[in-house]
Amino acid sequence: MLAALVGVFMAFLDQNAVNVAIAPMMAVFNTNAAGIEWVSTAYLLAGGMVVPLSGWLGDRLGLKRLYLWCLLVFTVGSVLCAASWSLESLIAARVLQALGGGLMMPVVMAMIFRIIPRDQMGTGMGIFGMVMVVAPALAPTLGGLLVEYVNWRWIFLINLPIGVVGALVAVSTLPEFPKSPENKPFDLPGAVTATLGFGGLLYVLSKGSEWGWTSEATVLTLVACVGILGLFVLIELGSTDPLLDLRVFLIPSFTYTNLLVIPIMMGMFAVLFYVPVFLQSIRGMGAMETGMLMFPAALATGLFSPVAGQLYDRFGPKLMMLAGILLMAVTTWLLSGITLATSLGTITWWLVLRGLAMGLLPIQMAAMADIPKPMLSRATAMLSILRSLVASFGIALMTVLLTQRNTFHTARLSEAVTGDAAVPGLPGLVAQQSYVLSLQDVFLLTSGVILLALVPAFFLKKKSKENP
Repeated sequence: MLAALVGVFMAFLDQNAVNVAIAPMMAVFNTNAAGIEWVSTAYLLAGGMVVPLSGWLGDRLGLKRLYLWCLLVFTVGSVLCAASWSLESLIAARVLQALGGGLMMPVVMAMIFRIIPRDQMGTGMGIFGMVMVVAPALAPTLGGLLVEYVNWRWIFLINLPIGVVGALVAVSTLPEFPKSPENKPFDLPGAVTATLGFGGLLYVLSKGSEWGWTSEATVLTLVACVGILGLFVLIELGSTDPLLDLRVFLIPSFTYTNLLVIPIMMGMFAVLFYVPVFLQSIRGMGAMETGMLMFPAALATGLFSPVAGQLYDRFGPKLMMLAGILLMAVTTWLLSGITLATSLGTITWWLVLRGLAMGLLPIQMAAMADIPKPMLSRATAMLSILRSLVASFGIALMTVLLTQRNTFHTARLSEAVTGDAAVPGLPGLVAQQSYVLSLQDVFLLTSGVILLALVPAFFLKKKSKENP
């Protein structure tokens, strides 16, 4: 299992560390924000578009062989990123990276659910959750160190030794996962519609704020994506060998877990995205300082995840989900009281409590608990796609809300201080306070959204049955 997690750790670390290197990359390639944005957008789109293929490729090649190919492609892409000579070459290398990184998560999840005995799945997924949390938490600090004291290219080059060692360990320790004996044909219509539909949806969600959510481009793209995905559903339901087996939604535990993922992921990313923005833009902290402040929360989640996994093995998903959702909602509500005067120690404590709440949420385990083994690869692909879409949608929705509330609070505060407009620095103070008030509104709303996850959580079983 640890051999399988090397690739996930590398992909998550790199994906989050890149954000720290945006400024030096802009300077080196002499580009603007719109140009450099494609370094992240290209990875997001390519990774999201390739995920639907993971189930078919896993059945066709075998999970171990596919995992090794993912490691190879991601590592080669990383080396090419480090050697990039122009913005275009960097974007192309990021696309290659994403082809390996996008497949990594569903492939590793499918392997883990085959490796770990059912009665120890909680403990196994606890270790998996620890890696998923610790890697993004380390990324800003490690990325900041490399950018400040070495060179931004080392953010990518460091993946070379990790990838080589990970591949050697995987070859020698991972069991062989047999290919599907049925040798099912490739669902080309399903692949085309899934790629266009999911890829287009991810793209418009990432561009909506820039285009305007009511603009013609946004509305037409959304309508087109919904139409294509509707066609995809019809194709898959009528296919004897579908690319993504939508019958997984007939399994109650999978459906209920995916329903509660929507508010939970929105709540999770609202904090992970906006707290660092607040600390850096409003409190004036650097990327490394912000990473160090966020790290205790990630460490709390990581250290608690194996314990939570053992609790899952004993009590099942329902009680843990209910407790985790309530604690997550409460800690998000606490963050709605954040101000310019809130001490860093208090913010850290709130985030640590929130980290413990996230450790109590056995999302992957609950979703996959009753999935038959022949459907594991397709189910993990579906879960990964939905998580990506919900994360993008959550950030987009919160950005719209933050912008609207910021406009409202700026107008209200500006009216209140009109007579003192000549005071030096006053416009800047108004802008700061407006942003903080808007952030409070976002966190307050998010705490209520998280509570919606209690509804599907109540329908989860106390204990999951043995995986057939």
